[in-house]
Amino acid sequence: MTKKKVNIGLIGLGHLGRLYARDLATRIPPARLAAVADINENAVRQVAEEYDVPKSYVKPLELLDDPDVEAVVVAAATPAHELLVTAAAKRGKAVFCEKPIALKLAEAFRMKKAIEHAGIFFQMGFMRRFDPGHLAAKQKIEEGLIGEAVVFKSTSRDPFPPPDEYVNPDVCGGFLIDSGIHDFDSARWLFGEIDTVHAIGGALVVDVFKRVGDVDNAIVSLKFTNGKLGVIDLSVHATYGYDISTDILGAKGAIRIGYLRETPILTMTENNIGHDVVQLFDNRFAEAYVLQLQNFAENVLNGRRPPVTIDDGIEALRVALAAEHSLRTGQPVKVSSMSEDVI
Repeated sequence: MTKKKVNIGLIGLGHLGRLYARDLATRIPPARLAAVADINENAVRQVAEEYDVPKSYVKPLELLDDPDVEAVVVAAATPAHELLVTAAAKRGKAVFCEKPIALKLAEAFRMKKAIEHAGIFFQMGFMRRFDPGHLAAKQKIEEGLIGEAVVFKSTSRDPFPPPDEYVNPDVCGGFLIDSGIHDFDSARWLFGEIDTVHAIGGALVVDVFKRVGDVDNAIVSLKFTNGKLGVIDLSVHATYGYDISTDILGAKGAIRIGYLRETPILTMTENNIGHDVVQLFDNRFAEAYVLQLQNFAENVLNGRRPPVTIDDGIEALRVALAAEHSLRTGQPVKVSSMSEDVI
């Protein structure tokens, strides 16, 4: 008889972790939220009570020692990823890990070694790959609907900056890594490997970014190994809403992914035409988050290969680190120059 549910432990109960707790507990049939863990005792208690989670821990490693937990979703802060993923691997747990995989390539390669040595299932969390719009665009590109795709343009703008305590390169890795990692992965997924990046940016609006030596706006140009071109623009203070879009220009047409108007209604009054906007990532990608976790659970249950691997996490990080290096030096940077020994 085929097992119908996998017992999943969730580590990390910040904003995204709480969304994952809700989805795992209520929206994903092949998953059972068996345990939650976070160093914040109040968060653990609240989530366990709200979703009737049978076990809860304030020490994440204790969750990994729980024999009832078959698989783990790591939604903790990026600096904790290496410890948690390698510990899960040693215990033979299947792992889903949020982006970015790590802050340094050396950390990521140590994680890969531990995963391969233990032979565990590992899936990387890039939810745009499960977004219906992105999936439809990829299919249309592969079908040749717009001819050969030649230019990739991605925009990622948050409506407001994160809390000051999060704007710390030691915590988030820097603006380009934290905010651009999805765009770098999407570029690779849709167009292929990236050869060279050239980044410019500035701390133009939000003082805390200037204080920590980071930027709050950036533009990154891309040249792919196949000669195709790309550009990514990033911002943390769009103010008008959560603006995520991608344009694909082909030889015979174009594709635009994304939307800004949330509700299908347009109001028209004297001297004004308006509509609402997407507010946050959990609105825009609500379906994608559910689909990727459902895919993870089904993959674990059915012994399928992960569609998004640790190599995808490593290569997206490599591009992001090259962009950070370009931002600091003002020069184009070959992505391949970002090695474990360099970064």
